[in-house]
Amino acid sequence: MKAARIHQHGGPEVLVYEEVPEPKLRADQVLVRVRACSLNHLDLFVRGGIPGMTFAMPHVLGADIAGEVAAVGELCGRIKPGTRVLLSPGTSCRQCEQCLSGKDNFCRRFTMFGYGIDGGNTELLAAPEYAAIPIPDDLSFEEAAAAPLVFLTAWHMLMERAKLQPGEDVLVLAASSGVGMAAIQIARLFQCRVIATAGGEEKMARARELGADHVIDHYRQDIAAEVKKITGKRGVDVAIEHVGTATWPKTLEALTPGGRLVTCGATTGFDARVDLRYLFSKQWSLLGSFMGSMGELHQVLKFVFRKQIRPVIDRVYPLSGIREAHARLENKEQFGKIVVTP
Repeated sequence: MKAARIHQHGGPEVLVYEEVPEPKLRADQVLVRVRACSLNHLDLFVRGGIPGMTFAMPHVLGADIAGEVAAVGELCGRIKPGTRVLLSPGTSCRQCEQCLSGKDNFCRRFTMFGYGIDGGNTELLAAPEYAAIPIPDDLSFEEAAAAPLVFLTAWHMLMERAKLQPGEDVLVLAASSGVGMAAIQIARLFQCRVIATAGGEEKMARARELGADHVIDHYRQDIAAEVKKITGKRGVDVAIEHVGTATWPKTLEALTPGGRLVTCGATTGFDARVDLRYLFSKQWSLLGSFMGSMGELHQVLKFVFRKQIRPVIDRVYPLSGIREAHARLENKEQFGKIVVTP
């Protein structure tokens, strides 16, 4: 079969589209014929190398996977051959206290496809049966692959970490990102007023189409100043941050007293600063967030399957064009998810 693999860390040029052996199926696994796999910044980070992390080479990237079940192991009973599925991006031991408490994203053995284990940039993939989630017939494989990681991440940030309340003011940084477009739609589900940021008129217009009430050009405008204008100097209740140091100071400044900032990434840098005087006097909550639980994934997918929220696809590439797909994401040219199809 064909797969796109890296044999070393580096730029898009290290991605090699090549023949690889077919996976061997364990008794508790399903064999998925991959029909679509979407890209995330995680792919760029792993491809480029993460300080302190060692990845077995060659390595297959890709956390967001959808396809058809080609075969099932002898211990599988829930999923049948021929079932259209998407895969949960995260896997865990399913046996520890955290897993059994519904907090599998806190499991010490939690990892992700394309990160700790080979991912979906391939034609066939063996995966644990519990990770396979059947999808409706009217949801395309491309849409299904564009949904799991970003909607799970945004749901966990807003609902579990920030404890979002109906009608609150929400600031979403980088609306053109997967997490950004998901957060806008989830916040709108709960009748929140959404202020989004984007770079350039085209991406700003797309953010409005998704439901953002106000959009700020983060390249030309002062985020905090614009938020204060929109909210009558009050600031926002919740800020969804994953950009990092480039926007961190202005995001903090945009919070109302008692506001909650939730972050799930550091794309532009991690060395952020906090003035403790503002932190305690304004009673802010600064919250970290990473992925989410399987239970939360099932919750948010209900809305995707009902088409109350929708994955946004920027462009679809053949798997053989994986280098071009990575370059588009790395150059921030996309709005929504970039998908590759074997």
